[in-house]
Amino acid sequence: MKLESPAFTLDDVKAFMDTYLERERNILADRLQTASDRIAALAPRIESESSDAPEWNAHELLAHLAVLSKFYGVLVHRISTGQPLNMDLLQAVQMRDAAGKQMSALEPAELLRMTLADQERTIKALRNTDPMDLRRSAELGDGITMTAEEVARLPLVSHLELHVEQLERMLDR
Repeated sequence: MKLESPAFTLDDVKAFMDTYLERERNILADRLQTASDRIAALAPRIESESSDAPEWNAHELLAHLAVLSKFYGVLVHRISTGQPLNMDLLQAVQMRDAAGKQMSALEPAELLRMTLADQERTIKALRNTDPMDLRRSAELGDGITMTAEEVARLPLVSHLELHVEQLERMLDR
């Protein structure tokens, strides 16, 4: 086997890292696209309903998906472009939940339209943002710091995936 690493420079290592980051960025965008496609397939089965029950129904869960798609998508954009956040994560999450309650007054078709539009903007951003910009970080309050990529991967995509699975189970009952 030919040994290549002795000739590597720091620029070579950075170029390899950029390749890996670009690959990860595209995988993340693919995951978000898959979640979006799953939501689009499920949403026509969701009936408009309101409830005071402690557990969310499918309509309320779709409203939550709409809010988190917007909220975390905007957060990814702001962090990756270096814009100040001026927020406390806990307060923002509490406001997000209040917004979800208001959004549940909308019809499922409108919630789906909003959700898919916000996810499409984030998918485009993930595919087109320089991988190094996704490594920018921001203070989210109380010493919590996250990169744009971490926000996209964890509270956006992983969160969506968990709720899509929950929605599938609800609708399959």
